[in-house]
Amino acid sequence: MTKVIVVTSGKGGVGKTTSSAAIGTGLAVKGHKTIIIDFDIGLRNLDLIMGCERRVVYDFVNVINGEATLNQAMIKDKRLEELYVLPASQTRDKDALTKEGVEKVINELGEKGFEYIICDSPAGIEAGAILALYFADEAIVTTNPEVSSVRDSDRILGMLASKSRRAEQGLEPVKEHLLLTRYCPARVHRGDMLSVEDVCEILAVPLLGVIPESQSVLKASNSGEPVIFDTESDAGQAYQDAVERLLGNSLELRFVNEQKKGFFSRIFGG
Repeated sequence: MTKVIVVTSGKGGVGKTTSSAAIGTGLAVKGHKTIIIDFDIGLRNLDLIMGCERRVVYDFVNVINGEATLNQAMIKDKRLEELYVLPASQTRDKDALTKEGVEKVINELGEKGFEYIICDSPAGIEAGAILALYFADEAIVTTNPEVSSVRDSDRILGMLASKSRRAEQGLEPVKEHLLLTRYCPARVHRGDMLSVEDVCEILAVPLLGVIPESQSVLKASNSGEPVIFDTESDAGQAYQDAVERLLGNSLELRFVNEQKKGFFSRIFGG
């Protein structure tokens, strides 16, 4: 059975596309046939992070408008047998997406045997973002540990509860997950950042994972490699943990406590 998961947030720049790429890739690594769809019409960054920007010929809007088939627009990942990307259009308006068109694409993907459809949502509450969450079975609400980001995520939770197809039809609610990104325990300790506990208390959503602030995320994005492939980095490992939890496995949180420096580190500044 196909599961539609939206990766969403109220605020821009919190790491939605990075998270969509990492989680979609992680599911495919586990053997699940997965496609990541870029809903950010007019901007289109998913193909860059996935390293397939030169292979884009047709896009999501072309499929919806009948200008290309889904097979023509889907890009198969070169690294993983079970992973595909459906890029957004860079030249169209955000209103190019329609509810009927998106539904048709999602239904066709289900018929093709996709287990997971990851919808990489644009920020905010505009039409593209609402369409990205409308068909969701589950939502990964991505937020930074700062007050404005958390407040905007709370608004998105309200949208999931009222604007989704499940809400409209009185079905079981969209299953919500919280993904906390760019977390720095040292800054939390100094009082510059909200703690994991603070964010969980405000949003009251089950915690999927905490992604530490890490240079490896930027490095991975610039090289067109989802950061989850960087198994040596703390961010890569944190995304692997998040995928395990998404699949129903119970793992302890890592990277949430400040590392105490040892004697030699304090002496030599390591």
